[in-house]
Amino acid sequence: MSALVLQALEASQYALTKLLASAATIAQIEAAGQALARCFTNGGRVFSCGNGGSMGDAMHFAEELTGRFRLDRRALPAIAIADPSHISCTANDYGYHEVFSRYLSAHGRAGDILLAISTSGSSKNVILAAQMAKQLGMEIISLSGREVCELNTYAHYVIATPGFTPYADRVQELHIKCIHILIELVEFHLHLSRET
Repeated sequence: MSALVLQALEASQYALTKLLASAATIAQIEAAGQALARCFTNGGRVFSCGNGGSMGDAMHFAEELTGRFRLDRRALPAIAIADPSHISCTANDYGYHEVFSRYLSAHGRAGDILLAISTSGSSKNVILAAQMAKQLGMEIISLSGREVCELNTYAHYVIATPGFTPYADRVQELHIKCIHILIELVEFHLHLSRET
C-alpha cells in the first residue's frame, strides 16, 4: 500500500514542479494579489464562487480574509457565494446555472473583484458569474485547471494550474496553494501600504 502513497505524493510534487516552472502563471498570481490588495484599499469587496471542492476553496479564501491568515489586521470584505438558502431558491426558480450570477447581480458593483474557481474551466454557473461580473464592471480572477478554457476568456487575471492527470485532485491541490499565496500577497501589500 505504501507504493500508492508514494505515487500520490510524487504526482503532487510533479504538478507543483510544473507550476513552479511557469513564469507566466507566477506573474499572474502576483498581479492578481496586487489587484486584490488594491480593491480592498479602495473600499471594494471580493466575491468567490465554485462548485464542490471549488466551493470549499471559495469559502476557505473568504474566511481567511474576513478572519485571520498570518497578520493581525482589519477584517477584509470577502464573500463566498455559498448561502444554501440563496442557492436552493435560485436553483429551484431559475436553474442551478444562475446561482452565482444572480447573487452578483444583487450585490456586485464596479470596483469589486470576483475570484471564479473551476477545475475544468467550463462550469456553466461559474462562467455566467464571470459574465455578470464583467457586465457590472468588476475585475475577474479565474482559477482553473486549464490554460485554454471559456472561463479564462472573461478574466483580467488568469491563474491556470493544470494538474497533469485526468483527475481534479491535483488541480485542487495547486488551487489551495495559489489561494494561500494570494492571501499572503494581500497581507504583504496592505502592510506595505500602511508603512509608507
